[in-house]
Amino acid sequence: MIELPIAEKQPRPRKPEWLKVKLPTGEKYRHVRHLVDTYQLHTICQSGNCPNMGECWGEGTATFMILGNVCTRSCSFCAVATGRPKTYDQDEPRRVAEAIRLMEVKHAVITSVNRDELPDKGAWVWHETVRLVKEYCPETTIETLIPDVKGDWNALELMINAGQEVVSHNMETVKRLYRKVRPQAKYERSLEQIQKTKAFGKRTKSGVMLGLGETDEEVYEIMDDLLAHGCDVLTLGQYLQPTAMHHQVMEFITPEKFAHFKQIGIEKGFPYVESGPMVRSSYHAERHI
Repeated sequence: MIELPIAEKQPRPRKPEWLKVKLPTGEKYRHVRHLVDTYQLHTICQSGNCPNMGECWGEGTATFMILGNVCTRSCSFCAVATGRPKTYDQDEPRRVAEAIRLMEVKHAVITSVNRDELPDKGAWVWHETVRLVKEYCPETTIETLIPDVKGDWNALELMINAGQEVVSHNMETVKRLYRKVRPQAKYERSLEQIQKTKAFGKRTKSGVMLGLGETDEEVYEIMDDLLAHGCDVLTLGQYLQPTAMHHQVMEFITPEKFAHFKQIGIEKGFPYVESGPMVRSSYHAERHI
C-alpha cells in the first residue's frame, strides 16, 4: 500500500493595508442590530461576512436577506450556508417592511439566497416583500439583488414587477471561472436574465469580484457582455476568502487598478460604475438611484 503525502494547507495571504476596516460601533449600529434581532431577520451583511457592515449599519442601513439564510447553491466564493432550507416564513415580508419603516430607510436593498427547490424559485415571497415595503414606506426606493431563476422567466417577472426601481443580478466572475466559482450557474443564462430584466423596463445592475484569477482582458470582456445585454450599473470589488475551504484569493487588486477599471467601464458606456477594494453590490447603492 502506497501512502500519499498529506497536502499542506496553503497559507492565506495577508490583507494589504487598504483592506483593513474598523470594528462596528455606535448608536446607529446598535439600533440596526436591535431591529434585525427583534424582527428575526437575516442580512447578507452578517451571513456573507461583509467587510462594510460596520460602516453601513453605522449609517443606519442594511441589506436584508429574505427566504432564510440557507442556500441551495454551493458557490466556492460565498460564506452563506449551503444545504436544504426550511420551509419559508410567510410572515417574513411583513417583518422586513416593518423594520425598514422603523429604520426610516430612504433606499432599501433586499437580496435572498437561492431557493432552487421551490417551484417559483421564491418569486411570491419576493413580490410580497417589495409590495409591502412600498405599502409601509411609499417614499422609500428599492433595489432588489435577485438570484438566478434558472431560466424561469415567469418567476423573474413576478420577482421584479412589484415596484422596485433597481434590479440587480450579479455575474460574480468572468466566464472562464464560472465552472469553478459558480458551478450551478451559467454565464450566458445570467446575461440573458439581465437582458430580460431590462426589457421589463427596470434599471439593471450587476457586480463582479476581482482577485479570483481573472485577467484584465477577461474583465474588459465581461464589461462588453454586460453592456450588450442592457446592464446600467456595474460594481467591481475585491474578493475576500471567507474560510480556508473557499476559493483562494489569487491577487489583491490595488486601489489604483480599481480606479483604472472604473475609467474603462465609463469609457465603454456604463452610466455608473462603483469600483474599489471594499465595494460590494449593495455598497453605496443609493448613489446611483
